[in-house]
Amino acid sequence: MTTNNPSATYFEKVAADWDNLRSGYFTESVRDSAIAKAHLHPDMIAADIGAGTGFVTAGVAPLVQKVHVLDGSEAMLAIARQNLAEFSNLEFHLADGLALPLEDASVDTVFANMYLHHCPDPLNAIREMVRILRPGGRLVITDMDAHTHEWLKTEMSDVWLGFEREDVRAWFTQVGLVNVLLDCTGQSCQAGCQSKIGEHAEISIFVAAGTRRIPARDSVQANYAARALDSSCCGDSSCCTPATISLSSIETVRWDGGYSQEDKSAVPTEAADFSLGCGNPLAMATLRPGETVLDIGSGGGLDAFIAARRVGQTGQVIGVDMTPAMLQRARQAAQNGGFTNVDFRQGYAENLPVGGNSVDVIISNCVINLTEDKASVFAEAYRVLKTEGRLEVNDMVFGGAITPAMRTSMAGWAECISGALPEVEYLDLVRQAGFRDVQARRSTSAGSSAGVPVYSVQVSAKK
Repeated sequence: MTTNNPSATYFEKVAADWDNLRSGYFTESVRDSAIAKAHLHPDMIAADIGAGTGFVTAGVAPLVQKVHVLDGSEAMLAIARQNLAEFSNLEFHLADGLALPLEDASVDTVFANMYLHHCPDPLNAIREMVRILRPGGRLVITDMDAHTHEWLKTEMSDVWLGFEREDVRAWFTQVGLVNVLLDCTGQSCQAGCQSKIGEHAEISIFVAAGTRRIPARDSVQANYAARALDSSCCGDSSCCTPATISLSSIETVRWDGGYSQEDKSAVPTEAADFSLGCGNPLAMATLRPGETVLDIGSGGGLDAFIAARRVGQTGQVIGVDMTPAMLQRARQAAQNGGFTNVDFRQGYAENLPVGGNSVDVIISNCVINLTEDKASVFAEAYRVLKTEGRLEVNDMVFGGAITPAMRTSMAGWAECISGALPEVEYLDLVRQAGFRDVQARRSTSAGSSAGVPVYSVQVSAKK
C-alpha cells in the first residue's frame, strides 16, 4: 500500500493481530506458490512489497542474499522486525508503493502478496515494481481473483474486489514483462473472510509472474549470421554445433543431434553438415505424407529437409528464421538439392509469418531458448496449428535456478544456455498457451552451468 492510502489506517489498527487474521485468510501454500514461480538463487536480491508482518519474507530470506522489506505501515513493520529477528540479511523500509526507495534495476525478484488490491493505481504500482527489477529479474504477485463481496471495501479497506486475470496479464505486458504466467495457487481466501453480519467469502487466489526483458535478440542474430557466413564450418561438426561457452561458471555441455545416417544422407550436404540443434525434433513427430510442417528457427535447413522427404510432394514445409544469412544458406541448399516443397520465410518466432489454423505439425530445434518471450512463441505456435495439430520441439532447459549474471550473459544467450528456462517454467508456458497432452523427454545434449544441470528436452503437445 502507499503511505497516503486509506488502507494504511486499517493496517495500523490491526497490525498487532494481523498474523492471526492472516492465517484465516490464506496459508503458507500461497507463499510457496509465489516462491516456486520466482526460481530463486542464493546470489539474488529480493524485495517484498507490502510486506506486512513479514509473511513472504520469512520464506524468501533463507533462499537469497538479501531482502528489502517494504510496507506503508510503521506498525506492521514493527511486528515484521520482531517476526524476522533471526535473519541478518534484511533491510526494512517505510515506503510508498508508488515511489519505492530503491534504485532502478537494483533487485532480482519482487514479491507482492495480497497487496495489489489495496492499491488505488495497480498499473503504476506494477510499473514501479518493474522499475527496480534488473533485466532478467522476476515479478511475482499473488492476489485475489475478481469477486463481488463489496463489504470487503468497508470492513477491510480493500480498494479493488480482486482482479480479472486477463487484466493482470495485460498490465504485465504493458510494462514490458515477458514470459508472463498466470496460474492458480490452489488456495482461497475463506475461513477468515467473513463480514460482521456473517456473510462468508471464498475467493480464489492467483499467482502472476513475469520477467523483465533482456534485450538479447541483436546479439543472438549477429552470432548466427556469422556462423551462416563462415564457409569453414562446412563439414566440420565442431564448428557447426553450439560451442562450449568460455565462461568460468559454465562447464562442458555435450551437444548431440541424434540424427541417423540415413536421415542426413537424404538432405543436401551443406545442410547435413550444418546442425545447430540440441536434439532431433522429428524423432517423435510421426510425419505423414501430405502434411504441412512449420520449422521455427529453421537455420541451415536440416530439419526442414528431412521433414520435406517425409511429407512428400503432396505436403509442404515452411521454415521461418530471423537471420537473412541463414535463409540465404537454406534456400541455396534447397535449390541444390531440388527441394520444391520447402518455403523459407524471414520472420520471428513471436510473430510467425504463417496463417492461423494452417499447420499440422510444428518442429523446432534448440531455438525457442534464444527468444526473449517464450510465452508469445507458444501462443503463436498454438495460433497457427490446426485443431489436433502437434508440437514437437527440442530445447535446452535448466534443472534449477541460475545466477543473475548467467541469465544476462550475451555469450551465454548466443550459445543456447543463458536464455534457457527452468524446465518447470518452460512446460508451464506450453500448457498456458492452451496445449494439452504435454510431455517432456530428456534428449542427449546435456551438461551443467555453475553446478546446475542444463539439458535438452523433447516436448510433445497437441492443440
